[in-house]
Formats: sequence, structure tokens, C-alpha cells
Amino acid sequence: MCCSLALLILTACTPERRSPDAIREDTAKVTSAAARDAKAVAQGVADGLKSVGTVNVNTATVDRLESLPGVDEHTANRIIGGRPYASTSELVTKHAVSKAEYDKIVGKVTVK
Repeated sequence: MCCSLALLILTACTPERRSPDAIREDTAKVTSAAARDAKAVAQGVADGLKSVGTVNVNTATVDRLESLPGVDEHTANRIIGGRPYASTSELVTKHAVSKAEYDKIVGKVTVK
């Protein structure tokens, strides 16, 4: 994004005479690249916030449980319905999630 801004500044400061159409076209390209970069940064921040820390299956809300890979609203409600859990492996033994589902979330869940 900084490179795009620098390019825009350098383009505006060049001594050669350019047509307004050429300037608009260059500006549109730089703006498009900056918007694309900003969207990528925003998505990265959102993904990072979703994956921060582990999820306590004994206290997590439906929304927080849904942030886990492969967990939808139905699965989240099964997890909540099986509370309390003494260990995360009880998610499988209490049939809240399948073994395959558990394998996807095992490092992301905890019990406290």
C-alpha cells in the first residue's frame, strides 16, 4: 500500500506534461491496488481475531464455538448441550462432535 502511495506521489510530481485522462487512468490503477491491499489486510485481521487463543467449551457462546473449523450452529448447540466437560476428549465420548470433527479442533479447544 505504501508503494502504491509513493507511486501516486511520484506520478503527480513528474515534470512531463501528461493528459488528464492518463493521470486519471494511473490514479484508478493505484487506487484499485490500494483497495485490494486494504481488503486483504482487513481479512487477515478478521481471521487473526477469530483464531486468537483457545475456546473453552464449557463457557463459550454459540458464536464463539462457530469460530472453530467445521463447527456450525447445530454442532455448537450439541457442544453446549453436553456441558460440562472434564476434558476435551469428552466432546467425542459425549457425542457432541465426531472423531473427525474433533481432530480439526483439538488444538483450539480447552476446558477450564
